[in-house]
Amino acid sequence: MEILLYLGGILFMLIGLGLSIGLHEVGHLLPAKLFGVRVGQYMIGFGPRIWSRRIGETEYGFKLLPLGGFISMSGMYPASKSTGPARGIFRSLVQDARSANDETIAEGEEDRVFYRLPVWKRVVVMLGGPLMNLLLAILIFTVLASGIGLQQGTTTIASVSQCVLPAGSTATECAAGDPESPAAEAGIQPGDVLVSIDDTPVSTFAEATAIVQASPGKPLDVVVRRDGSEKTLSVTPIEAERTITDAAGRPVLDAQGEPVVKKVGYVGIGAQNGFVQQPLSAGPEMAFDGVGRVAALIVTLPARLWDVGVSLVTGGERDPNGPLSVVGVGRLAGEVAATDAPILNRFAVLLNLLGSLNIALFVFNLIPLLPLDGGHVVVALWEGLRRAWAKVFRRPPPAPVDATRLVPLTVVVAVLLIAMGALLLVADLFNPVNLLGG
Repeated sequence: MEILLYLGGILFMLIGLGLSIGLHEVGHLLPAKLFGVRVGQYMIGFGPRIWSRRIGETEYGFKLLPLGGFISMSGMYPASKSTGPARGIFRSLVQDARSANDETIAEGEEDRVFYRLPVWKRVVVMLGGPLMNLLLAILIFTVLASGIGLQQGTTTIASVSQCVLPAGSTATECAAGDPESPAAEAGIQPGDVLVSIDDTPVSTFAEATAIVQASPGKPLDVVVRRDGSEKTLSVTPIEAERTITDAAGRPVLDAQGEPVVKKVGYVGIGAQNGFVQQPLSAGPEMAFDGVGRVAALIVTLPARLWDVGVSLVTGGERDPNGPLSVVGVGRLAGEVAATDAPILNRFAVLLNLLGSLNIALFVFNLIPLLPLDGGHVVVALWEGLRRAWAKVFRRPPPAPVDATRLVPLTVVVAVLLIAMGALLLVADLFNPVNLLGG
C-alpha cells in the first residue's frame, strides 16, 4: 500500500507539472492568436512526438519528455537577408537560427509574424506564460488557505502545564517544589475552548498568545467554553524568557548569530492544531511571499548550486531551502503521500508543493536572458526604446532588432541551464533533500 501511495504522490505531481506547463504555453498561445500571429505548433514536452493533431493552422501535441513545452510562432525574428555560407561556429549558429526562423514564415502571410507586432503586444505575449503560472499559484494557494485551511493552533486547549519549570531546564515532568503554572492554578483544563481574553474575543491561538505575552503580571479574565457553557476564569501570566521567532517560526538571530530572547507573559497552555480557514487575501499573500523567496534563491543561485555540488561529493546534508529538480519535487511528493499523516494533511502539503512549483516557473521564466521569456521581453523593450529615441530626435525608424545575433549567448545560457538541471538531478537521485526526517 505504501508503494502505491508513493507512486500516487509522484503521479499527482507529474499531472500537476503537465497542467502547469500546458497552461504556461496557453498563456503565450491565446494572446499570440488574438494579435493575429500565425502559430504553427503547441507542444507539451521535448523529444520524439508521442501524439499530435492539427486543428486549423496549429498542430497540438505531446512529446516524450514532459520537462517543458513551447509554441512555434511565425517570425520570432526578422527574416534573414544573407544566404551565403557561414564561417566559424558562432556564425553557423546564427545562420542556423535564422534559417529555422525563416521556415516558420508562411508564404503569403509575411505580415502575421511576431516581430512585426507593436512592442506592448510582444511583451503581453511573452509575459502571458509566466503570468499564467502566477495565477495558477494564486488559485492553488487560495484553495489551500481559504478552502482547506492552514495548519495552526486553534482555540481548543490541548494541554495544560501543571508547573513552571526553571529556565533552561531539560526536565519534562514536574518535581516537588516546582510552582504551579498560572493556567493550572486558574483551573483551565484540556478541552476548554478559548472565547475571549481580557474582554478581547480570540479566534486563533496566536491571538490568545499575543495577549498573554503582552501581559506579564497582569490579571486577565479568560472566558472558556466547557461542556457547552461559558465559564470565566482569572489567570495572571508570569514573566518568562522566550525566543523570538519570525513569521515562518524560525528563531530571530542577533548580530552575533545568537537567538533573540525577550521577557513575555506565560501561563502554560498548549493548543490543538487544526486547519483554520483563512481570508481570501491569504492565497495571493502566500503567492507573492513565495515570489520573494524564489527571487532571493535565484540571486544566490551560483552559491547554492556550489553547496549542492559539495554536499553531493561529501555526502553532507542538503539545504532544505535550496533548489530542487523535477525529480526532487516528485520524490518529495511521493514521500509526503506515503506518510501515515491524515489524508487531508498530505493533500495540503502536495497542493503547497504544486503552488510553489508554479511560483518557481513564474520567477525563473522572468530572468532577462534568452531563451527564457524574460529575454524576449528585454529584446522587445530594447526595440521600443530605440524607436522612441529615433522619434524624439526625428530620425528614421530603426530596423527591427535581430535577436538571432544573440544566439551564441543563448547557447551558453542553455548549456548552463542543462548543466544546472543535470547537477540537481544527480543530487536528487543520490543525495536527496531530507524534509521529513528519518
